[in-house]
Amino acid sequence: MTTPGTRALLDAVAGGLRTIELGQPLFTGMPCSPNHPGFRMTLIRRHGDMTRPDGGSASNEILVTGGHVGTHVDALAHVSHEGCLHGGIDAFEAQAGGVHSEHGAEKIPPMITRGVLLDVAAAHGVDVLEPGTAVTAADLAEAAKRAGAEPGPGDVALVRTGWARHFDDAARYLGQADGVPGVDEDGARWLAERGVVAAGSDTTAFERIPPGAGHRVLPVHRILLVEHGIHIVEHLALEDASAAGLGEFLFVMAPLRIVGGTGSPVRPVAVVA
Repeated sequence: MTTPGTRALLDAVAGGLRTIELGQPLFTGMPCSPNHPGFRMTLIRRHGDMTRPDGGSASNEILVTGGHVGTHVDALAHVSHEGCLHGGIDAFEAQAGGVHSEHGAEKIPPMITRGVLLDVAAAHGVDVLEPGTAVTAADLAEAAKRAGAEPGPGDVALVRTGWARHFDDAARYLGQADGVPGVDEDGARWLAERGVVAAGSDTTAFERIPPGAGHRVLPVHRILLVEHGIHIVEHLALEDASAAGLGEFLFVMAPLRIVGGTGSPVRPVAVVA
């Protein structure tokens, strides 16, 4: 029997809801942080390698990837500070045996919640922020004002820098020489104060990478993951969302339940009327 609540959801879908992709495609040779193994895919069986008596044939692939490659979400096990994970859990004990017994990727909740696009690049009147630009609390507040929506408890905040425009140029996108724009510590605290469940961006490391600095320190990861238990989504594709003028929307994302893992590939979408 269909309940009134279920019927309302089905009617909303039938009424013309559409989705906007928020994730990057996965392909061999895609940009990948030097801290993580890259993505590789090849066919391990091809059509014709084996043909069934009825003439049918199947093809399949083998995948090799890290958990933090392409569009992905960080589990709370991903980063520790002074030996502790979120909640004061001993990081060394939690990883004994080669998997995390606490805060693993299988504990990341599916997210079907309000999303808010904080289009910082558009708020600055540019297509792409300059390399190494710090996205401050003031920048996020201005982007929220432009969106007509400020993230709140349980929401997902997506920060657009425009950097995804460089995704096809791996060296430039990763910014090892010139840096990458991103949220600074002030901006991270602004997000944490609003009680978001996750925050994401269209860059490789969410936070600001100064020119020539590489990924030596990640203070925003510490603030969000360790201090506040807020998940981080990286390598987002936000150009279509920006072009559509999104402010607030229904955010849908389901991580893989990788037991004891530190992150999971995801395919997030924005659902809009």
